[in-house]
Amino acid sequence: MSITAAEKARVMKEFATKDGDTGSPEVQVAILTSRINTLTEHFKTHKKDNHGRRGLLKMVAQRRKLLDYLKGKEEARYQDLIQKLGIRR
Repeated sequence: MSITAAEKARVMKEFATKDGDTGSPEVQVAILTSRINTLTEHFKTHKKDNHGRRGLLKMVAQRRKLLDYLKGKEEARYQDLIQKLGIRR
């Protein structure tokens, strides 16, 4: 369950800090969030997909690490990102 190339390009464009930005923590977290949301919908109908669930947990852990890094680096960027993505309610 991956996101389409068009969806990935849209997310990169929306969260990029400058032109051609594909590796900033904001972009990486946004892409992971999009993939996590897609997989979450998948698991609503495929409850016994344990192999896919393991991948989901790895993505959530990776996103958590990136968010921790960003929080330690610049608190304002972290707060802005989680508010834009609607996570950490």
